[in-house]
Amino acid sequence: MQIAVVGGGACSPEVRDIARRIGQIIASHGHVLICGGLGGVMEAACCGARDAGGLAVGILPGEREEANCCVDVGIATGMGHARNVIIVNSADLVIALPGELGTLSEMALAVKMKKPVISLSSWEICGAFQAKDPEEVEQLMEKIDSCQREPVQRDSGQEDLRQIGQEAQ
Repeated sequence: MQIAVVGGGACSPEVRDIARRIGQIIASHGHVLICGGLGGVMEAACCGARDAGGLAVGILPGEREEANCCVDVGIATGMGHARNVIIVNSADLVIALPGELGTLSEMALAVKMKKPVISLSSWEICGAFQAKDPEEVEQLMEKIDSCQREPVQRDSGQEDLRQIGQEAQ
């Protein structure tokens, strides 16, 4: 899967550690991490993916030179916040960590595009799974991955995701 990690461009040391752990989890399962490519949550997640031998793709608001030091593939868009649509549309799953309105917009776009969203200490919005720690994010991620791998009818896949949400509560 391609998994987007969204969150603040600046964050606390505690959130930085959590984001790094999420990046490691994504990479350890063989998934590609996608993010906005800047600092804070995005940088920590990219560094975590790199620690675990994974690939981190940064969809940048401007030029490639803006990418954090752990982005493996930087994609310059020149689009500012409009790049959020590209980040979400490129992802099979969105994991949201603490952030501001940009994070909220990415979560809302994902729900609108019928992409699964896992929120870890981020915004609580209708349609997003709530996780309490990185281990729960990993469990949800594995269930979502398994639902997406199984050949299902388009509508039944959404039903499977609803079932995962009910099990997580």
